[in-house]
Amino acid sequence: MDYKKFLYEQKKREKALKSKATKVIIKEIRFGPQTDEHDYEFKKKHAEKFLNDGAKLKAFVFFKGRSIVFKEQGQILLLRLAQDLEEIGKVEQMPQLEGKRMTMFIAPKKK
Repeated sequence: MDYKKFLYEQKKREKALKSKATKVIIKEIRFGPQTDEHDYEFKKKHAEKFLNDGAKLKAFVFFKGRSIVFKEQGQILLLRLAQDLEEIGKVEQMPQLEGKRMTMFIAPKKK
């Protein structure tokens, strides 16, 4: 009977610790290398909402076919996004090319 009580207490403790742990939510925003101004502003507004809600942001530029020759445009786009969101988020990882994707991570600033 004592051992059963011990197991019950241990499960209760583990459940309490698990509920206090923070869960990291990652939201993604996808751009093309030649994203238009209106589309950029629309996606930037969503990014602001995600960061204000406390989620991390994974912004990436996807290069289709021969558009890989516009790597500089993709990097400029991501750096511009980071600059626009610097009041509410900080860059965790600078733009980095991985295959056909250039990714960047932005974490929300603590309030």
